[in-house]
Amino acid sequence: MPKFKPHTGTGKRVKVTGKGKLVTEQAGKRHLLEGKSSKVTRRMTGTVTVAKADTKRVKKLLGR
Repeated sequence: MPKFKPHTGTGKRVKVTGKGKLVTEQAGKRHLLEGKSSKVTRRMTGTVTVAKADTKRVKKLLGR
């Protein structure tokens, strides 16, 4: 049986907290920022939890 290899790209983008929640950076703050208001770009700072609909898929990619 082959070894199970978790998805390395997902491992770089998503962190697992002590309680098992999946945390990632807020999307939308990489480019095209001139058209977005300061209010919007401030709101995009920091980390957010992964959407409930995606948690099962992301955990599978991480090997959890």
